[in-house]
Amino acid sequence: MIVLVLLLATAGVRGLGALGVRRFADWRTAAAHGMAVMLLFTASAHFVPATVTVMPTHDDLVAMVPPFVPYADGVVYLTGVLELMGAAGLVLTATRRAAAAGLALLFVSLLPANIYAAIADVSTASPLWQRIPEQLLYIAAALYVAGRIETKKEVHV
Repeated sequence: MIVLVLLLATAGVRGLGALGVRRFADWRTAAAHGMAVMLLFTASAHFVPATVTVMPTHDDLVAMVPPFVPYADGVVYLTGVLELMGAAGLVLTATRRAAAAGLALLFVSLLPANIYAAIADVSTASPLWQRIPEQLLYIAAALYVAGRIETKKEVHV
């Protein structure tokens, strides 16, 4: 579901660029805004109470934290705040590259929790065969937005 949010938001923003909205005239900017929309969804789960049943909750995310990580409850809140800050940084041109690079590092650091959750059979976790490629997509998208991945058209010789 979240992958679809990223892809559809990016395509929608890029579509606005094709319709003449100059701010969204390139794929890198569209990807930044698409990722920001995705992060609003993912970050919100870090703060959702257990009584909500339509999406993952704070408690679900705490269950995904490996036992060797101290203060799992606080770590979940912290990562939610970092995702929200990253989303804000992505939509601001001046902070976009730094925010995207920071998010790539965050996504790498969250990978062990996703692996643990899949292996420990946490009920809300995605299967490992699905989660690893998703996480790699998020890392690649963040690196692309940060300018760390260049397209053929952008390669400078």
